[in-house]
Amino acid sequence: MNSEELSKNHTVSGLLQKRSDLFNEAERIRDRLAEIRNDVTALDRVLEAFGFKGDLDAMMPRQKRNVIFGTGELSRGLLREIMSAETPMTSRELAQNIIALRGDDARDRKLLSEITRRVSKALRKHREAGRIRSMKDEHGNLLWEACRPRKLPGPAGQLAAPSDEAV
Repeated sequence: MNSEELSKNHTVSGLLQKRSDLFNEAERIRDRLAEIRNDVTALDRVLEAFGFKGDLDAMMPRQKRNVIFGTGELSRGLLREIMSAETPMTSRELAQNIIALRGDDARDRKLLSEITRRVSKALRKHREAGRIRSMKDEHGNLLWEACRPRKLPGPAGQLAAPSDEAV
């Protein structure tokens, strides 16, 4: 093995170790977050036991809003995915495709749940507008498909630039 291959193997080994360390850190953070939520719930119960009657949620510090999509970006991305699909797709499948297009980690369950919820809401709005339709599969899940094929502007397989359309 020459020095270049040895250096490359050492670099790959280091990167794999860093990746493993980051996943372990993420797991520790998730565990700590769960502990904190349990502690807050316990404090809420103790406050109630002491007769506290105030609105605990109103006393919480305001959370920063997490903006995932630009205005209309999710909506256009969904229409593009549905128009190019050969078969009807579930909201979850569409969410997985959108996550993959964005380059995010499709294994992140919390992100997948959040995007699936947003996808479902956007799809209902498109159904009400007559752009797409839904049907149930044998398990009762909604499948989504285009009402009529049409071309959407922008490169295929990419989310389009934001517009004035809101989702």
